[in-house]
Amino acid sequence: MSPVTVDVGPLAPEDVVAVARDGAAVELSETALAGVDRARAVVDELAAAPTPAYGISTGFGALATRHIPTEMRAQLQRSLVRSHAAGSGPEVEREVVRALMLLRLSTLATGRTGVRRETAQLLAGLLNAGITPVVHEYGSLGCSGDLAPLSHCALALMGEGTVRDASGVLLPAADALAAAGLAPVELVAKEGLALINGTDGMLGMLVLAVADLRRLLATADIAAAMSVEAQMGTDRVFAAELQALRPQVGQALSAANLTRVLEGSGVLASHRDDKFHRVQDAYSLRCSPQVHGAARDTVEHAATVAGRELASAIDNPVVLVDEGRVESNGNFHGAPVAYVLDFLAIVTADVASISERRTDRFLDRARSHDLPPFLASDPGVDSGLMIAQYTQAAIVSELKRLAVPASVDSIPSSAMQEDHVSMGWNAARKLRRSVDGLTRVVAVELLAAARALDLRAPLEPAPATAGVVALLRSSGVPGPGPDRHLAPEIEAAVQLVASGAVLSAVETVTGELA
Repeated sequence: MSPVTVDVGPLAPEDVVAVARDGAAVELSETALAGVDRARAVVDELAAAPTPAYGISTGFGALATRHIPTEMRAQLQRSLVRSHAAGSGPEVEREVVRALMLLRLSTLATGRTGVRRETAQLLAGLLNAGITPVVHEYGSLGCSGDLAPLSHCALALMGEGTVRDASGVLLPAADALAAAGLAPVELVAKEGLALINGTDGMLGMLVLAVADLRRLLATADIAAAMSVEAQMGTDRVFAAELQALRPQVGQALSAANLTRVLEGSGVLASHRDDKFHRVQDAYSLRCSPQVHGAARDTVEHAATVAGRELASAIDNPVVLVDEGRVESNGNFHGAPVAYVLDFLAIVTADVASISERRTDRFLDRARSHDLPPFLASDPGVDSGLMIAQYTQAAIVSELKRLAVPASVDSIPSSAMQEDHVSMGWNAARKLRRSVDGLTRVVAVELLAAARALDLRAPLEPAPATAGVVALLRSSGVPGPGPDRHLAPEIEAAVQLVASGAVLSAVETVTGELA
């Protein structure tokens, strides 16, 4: 895999995913390093001046009124990082920490923070060595940057704190650095603050969530198509001319996906001309493109916000190189990111909700068009997929709770200096749980739809949906039969959804879906 070049321009979202998830290496461009040097020269000049400059020769936050003498400024930086590395709770996932580190490195590369080139290069060195600082769940208010999470990363640059090496082994940062041939950095004026003042954690989780949700929403279209097919529904409502009457972009894309996935279905063909009994389907089938499409549009809005944030240089104070000064600002406030993180949790819950409703229709003989109750082999003796729907319902209920916005909350901090905060980190953390929940809900719908399609034999499903059934059957998920331990089958389906295997199986037949 080619290294990701960190330059003065914005990172592409796919670069963030490559470094965070796939372990891609990073390299700093010479242009970026030259910009780092220019900004550092400005900081050095201000540090030598008798006039106090925030973040360089003063305390921080509510303690900014104290002027710090030259001989204590290295201690100031060490104290800042150590005191702010105050996280608590479970470890944050490796991919999130790597995304956070990469995005901080990207801001350093803009030449607006005033760090030295060796400090930026050490951060790149940790990423390339696979060294991941231990970051904890709690500690960020999403304002003044993701302070505690970033501080735990800065602590590792100092050779302090705890990290995991490339193999996942927990060890002291100093030992990991030494094993990788890296020397810890002695932070100088401005560097500590520059390493911890940004929206990198919440932004990293946003970028990862957008990538996941794009795949998941296409997979939800596949699940909806299989449900329409197996419940003897109609695809006439997905026609392009009907979507054009309401020109919502995502809706049209989702409807087109359903149409392509259902192309060539013998199940649909068997009742296509029955206009008497099949007047119109239930909302959960008929309105799938409207719900999935609105979610798509929301994801693309979030992607736009993420793109702007990736193009940002977020630090406080920020170095204005051309003017030779350092200026305080409020760009570290996480509101833009927090709002869309919350928005995505809302649509994730709703897409899961409609998926669960489609699943439930399979299990009720009064609504499933002659499928056996609960898709059981011997109803009464067997319970079929009864409790799989319970699992879905439990997850959907949790997703509704997680859809409550975090960004409407604010708790003042730093002696009322930081009196309004975004809670964007909290919004990002709950969105990750929401994305996982949606993955599981869609997986259960696919299990039910696949079993129902098998039960429709000898009617032939569409080639694309038959591909999903075949994938499940070859991946440890047998077809209809007596009751068996369902949890492993659900987990196998979850992995097929999460990995993109379901989407790939369909696209082998249809070509790339929207």
